[in-house]
Amino acid sequence: MSCYLACATEHSLTKSILTAPLETPRPVPRIRVVHAMGYDVPVRCMHCEKPPCVEVCPTEALVKTPEGPVLLKKEQCIGCKGCVLACPYGAITLDPAEKVVTKCDFCIDRVRRGLQPACVEACPTRALKFGTLESLMREIHEEKARELVTGLVPKGGMVLYSTRAG
Repeated sequence: MSCYLACATEHSLTKSILTAPLETPRPVPRIRVVHAMGYDVPVRCMHCEKPPCVEVCPTEALVKTPEGPVLLKKEQCIGCKGCVLACPYGAITLDPAEKVVTKCDFCIDRVRRGLQPACVEACPTRALKFGTLESLMREIHEEKARELVTGLVPKGGMVLYSTRAG
């Protein structure tokens, strides 16, 4: 749930985990965590190449930026929920307090400053990653090569010996 808390904190007024829960209105995380097959799985916007949510929005409140993220222009949202229905990931929700939708914005302000999105930075298991497909694939290849050569497999912050051949 670190990603969930980090997201809510990042989108709060004070940006402090100590004071954010006391704010009115309470900060709304742009990520949710669901329990599936024995695991807690973060669900967030996948910032699709051709986002169906953008296609169905009657007010053009959702836009695909040249940088990649799909962003919400909150002032243009009428809360029709067309995007909620169109999202194949279930990553867009209606904020009942404000009667507009809310979704992951990839922490675009953080990314523009060279930082990771808050959920990625807060993930203690490194299950969430951020970067270009090429850089992420290179990282995975390097990890797998290291495991193969050393026989050591990282597990929950510890390095364990592996007898598997690949």
